[in-house]
Amino acid sequence: MTGDIGWFTHDRFGLFVHFGLYSGLARHEWVMTRERTPAEEYEKNAEFFDPDRFDAKAIAKAAKAAGMRYAVLTAKHHEGFALWDSALSDYNSVAVAGRDLVREFVEAVRAEGLRVGLYFSVIDWHHPDFTIDYHHPLRDLHDARERNKSRDMNRYREYLHGQVREVLTNYGRLDYLFYDFTYVDPHNGWEGKGPEDWDAEKLLAMTRELQPGIVVNDRLGIPGDLVTPEQYQPDEPMRRDGAEVVWEACQTLNGTWGYHRDNLDFKSSDLLVRMLVDTVSKNGNLLLNIGPDGRGAIPPQDAERLAAVGRWMDVHAPAVIGAGATDLPAPPGTVLTRREDRLYLHLLVWPFGHLHLRGMADKVRYARFLHDGSEVQRSQIEPDQQAWNTHPGGQPPGTLTLHLPVQRPQVEVPVIELFLAQA
Repeated sequence: MTGDIGWFTHDRFGLFVHFGLYSGLARHEWVMTRERTPAEEYEKNAEFFDPDRFDAKAIAKAAKAAGMRYAVLTAKHHEGFALWDSALSDYNSVAVAGRDLVREFVEAVRAEGLRVGLYFSVIDWHHPDFTIDYHHPLRDLHDARERNKSRDMNRYREYLHGQVREVLTNYGRLDYLFYDFTYVDPHNGWEGKGPEDWDAEKLLAMTRELQPGIVVNDRLGIPGDLVTPEQYQPDEPMRRDGAEVVWEACQTLNGTWGYHRDNLDFKSSDLLVRMLVDTVSKNGNLLLNIGPDGRGAIPPQDAERLAAVGRWMDVHAPAVIGAGATDLPAPPGTVLTRREDRLYLHLLVWPFGHLHLRGMADKVRYARFLHDGSEVQRSQIEPDQQAWNTHPGGQPPGTLTLHLPVQRPQVEVPVIELFLAQA
């Protein structure tokens, strides 16, 4: 059984939302393990968890305005704090703050007509039976291995599966489940954790039984519906054993997922747009993250970038939504996406005067800028034309030449829409 991947590869662009106790600490979502904080100390932060500015409706509206078609919330991250009303632990947002943030999120996202996704960590540094390994906050204690003798992964697995069952049964239809994560390789004298630690096959089977058609990623350590490159951009469509696979690049705005007050290394809006069109040109999706602050509000830097991407998507969505790769060669400094009989030429670098598309002279009926619908004139330069004074040299037979204005359009990435001739 597989997920309903059709909507996923059509929609192309989603919002990731990382929120938890770590948001209030504002020092990276892995702060618990980075600072080697024992669970009994870290859990004291729950007393001060007050998401009074977490506005799921505002988040969903921001995602829609950014041109995104789905949104994913961290129901539980590695710290073990749940954002729903879990019957299996009072270490959750309802017990400490009276707010079921998962319910608020899924209802708000649905209300905006977006697909609903949740993130679920199979790691839990708070649970007393989750064994210490090289990611665990207690890994440097002199008696860490001795402590593992009293920890029981069988009990932890039962807890893990029980909490997953809760989120899969209590919130209606879910479209996407982003599991995180498997690390099988040994490191620093510790063993990693793999599919057998989560009983991945059983967990995935339960997921598909409770939510038929749900899209599931590959981070249980067994094949899922898609692969998930993180914090890098693949240089071509992704493949496994030579065959193309569905993939989604998950990316941050500033290198961290949770709110990190002092990390100001933000990507520019034009870089984000270039990443988006680059992803789609290789048949991928982009899942772009924001990290609400300690009170749950979208930070200004995040909001500004979502708004900028949204302004671009407002007029350029046809080049992204429902689009994908093409086997036609892209001229230097550009990427190409295609949707049915339209080819979209994304100009990552603005050329002077002319842009030449080899082999396209008889394939294009019309050309226009997508942002304002203005025609882009086109011609063919005879192959034997000699370059001289104001006359450019000839181009190979079948080359389509586009005539561009000197002034670059004031959008992050200008796009020329090419209407293709019928085959």
